[in-house]
Amino acid sequence: MTFWIDTHCHLDAAEFACDVQAVRARAAENGVVHCVLPAVEAGNFDAVRRLARGRGDSYALGIHPLYVERAQDSDLALLDAELTRHHADPHLVAVGEIGLDFFVPALCQSPLRERQEHFYIEQLKLARRHDLPVLLHVRRSADRLIRGLREQAQGRAWHGIAHAFNGSEQQALSFMALGLKLGFGGAFTYERALQLRRLAVALPIEALVLETDAPDMPPRWLYQVASQRVAGVPQGRNEPGELPRIGAELAALRGLTPEAVAEASSRNALAALPRLGSLLPK
Repeated sequence: MTFWIDTHCHLDAAEFACDVQAVRARAAENGVVHCVLPAVEAGNFDAVRRLARGRGDSYALGIHPLYVERAQDSDLALLDAELTRHHADPHLVAVGEIGLDFFVPALCQSPLRERQEHFYIEQLKLARRHDLPVLLHVRRSADRLIRGLREQAQGRAWHGIAHAFNGSEQQALSFMALGLKLGFGGAFTYERALQLRRLAVALPIEALVLETDAPDMPPRWLYQVASQRVAGVPQGRNEPGELPRIGAELAALRGLTPEAVAEASSRNALAALPRLGSLLPK
């Protein structure tokens, strides 16, 4: 059986509240042996930890840029305390999901632009302090994220993932030079995503990890256009069990077998998040 690692999914999301165990079981049946569950705010630190430990998965702790408006400065102190308290927990594999979002208009304007940049830099410092990789939210913000990584490098390479990468080839190479892998998921499965599909083929396979971002970022076979939704066709729900089909799409684009993509992406996930090694089946 081919084994897959979903390097980014939100199993604590409200969409999975009624059947999260069934969702995870379906993923396992499809060969998804491991899921990485990133937090998005202090209020869900316990939820991702509990879910990850319950199924042998892993988690990351961080404050997402979309949540900085309601975050308190004290949440950074809480994050520091939680990273200290649980540092020996093998299921804790990264600081995340952190980053910058310059797509949402309100986040591009003062005071939220400066606030999310403050949270990003402070969380990079925490990742360095606790010697953990980072899971980065990259949305029209790659250059600023790269600058922050360089400023906080402290003479060491980074580990981690630029999640849902959708930038230029030069930006991809910059993330790679800093030590990060690039997360590819449902977005590249759309034929209109020409640039992303080109990068999915052109970039070294050693740079890529796979993710679903479930329940977000649905692949094309789950997406319904507005006219279909009006006609009553339900939007498909993205789950980690979709990862093998996403991986098969990448394999087809690159002229590889799904098994080769699964092996490469899993190896890359281990390089990005070294603590995963102790959690995966032998």
